[in-house]
Parts: sequence; C-alpha cells; structure tokens
Amino acid sequence: MFMKLQGPFWALCAFLAFACAAPTVAQQLGAPKSSVVTLSSERLFSDSAFGRRILSEIEAEGILLGEENERIVAELSREEKLLTERRATMTADDFRPLADAFDEKVQSHREGQRAKLDALARRSEEARQMFFELVQPVLIDLLRESGASIIIERSSVFLSSDRTDITDAAISRIDAVIGDGSSVESEASE
Repeated sequence: MFMKLQGPFWALCAFLAFACAAPTVAQQLGAPKSSVVTLSSERLFSDSAFGRRILSEIEAEGILLGEENERIVAELSREEKLLTERRATMTADDFRPLADAFDEKVQSHREGQRAKLDALARRSEEARQMFFELVQPVLIDLLRESGASIIIERSSVFLSSDRTDITDAAISRIDAVIGDGSSVESEASE
C-alpha cells in the first residue's frame, strides 16, 4: 500500500515545496497574494519624480503670479488715490469718464489675472492626465506581476492591510521608466 501512495504523495510534496518555496511577485512587491491591491493615486502623482517636478513648477509659477498681482494692486491703488484727489477739482461730468476708464482697467486686470490662474490650474490638470496616461502600462505590469485582478483607489477602501498597497512599488517603477517626465513632455509638445 505504501508503494501505491509513494508516486502521488511525492508529486504532491514536490508541488507544495515548489509552490511554497518560489517567491511570488506579489510578495516581492510587498503585497500578499490577493486578487485586489490598493494604490493611492494622489501619492502616486505627488511622490513621483514627475509629480514633484510639476508641483514645484506650478508652485513657482503661482508665486510669480501672486507677486505680479500684488504689483498690479499697488499700482491700481496709487492710481485710485490720484483719481480721488483729482475728483475734488473736477465736475462730475469731467470726472465720470476718468472713473469709468479706471473701472474698466481694474476689471481688465482682474480678468487677466483670473485667466492666468485658470491657465495654471489647467496646466496642472493636463499634467496629471498625461501622467496617468504614461503610467498606465507600468500599473498594468504591476497588476499582472502581483497576480491581482484589480487595483482599487486606497482612499476608497474602508479597511485593508497595508501589505496590499503597491503605491511605493509603483512610484519606484514609474520613476525608473519616465523619471521626472521632462523628456516625455517635450516630445509631446513637438
């Protein structure tokens, strides 16, 4: 009887030994073997070299825009003060066109600054969209390698083990593949 079980028994032992001894990619990624892994898309962007570069550029441009706005406000305040002083020496009919022209100038500056701020926000959003398009193949590879069938946004998960989070592994891969993205952006703009 022992001889009959010996073949299947050893085959089962060999299979179990191989299955237990071979490290899975999911374990190499720090995630347990699971059909679901999680990822923080916000961290993926902000902690990647690409995201850090974009956020730094947007912040620098925002600071310049703020400084420009302060200069414009100071200039308009001086102009308003001079206009107010002139008001005392003018008739209402003479003053009205000057006041209207000043109001138009203020409105024009306000609209111009708002347009620049909107353009900056659009640039940030477009960079995020480009980033997620660029990283999709990397995420698909990580998904396949982890053995999972789905990646869920970490912030949408009520409770999970930190071991299912592949964000750090994804950031490392993305940085290796696209770096800070400056070469990819220059190719896209050509």
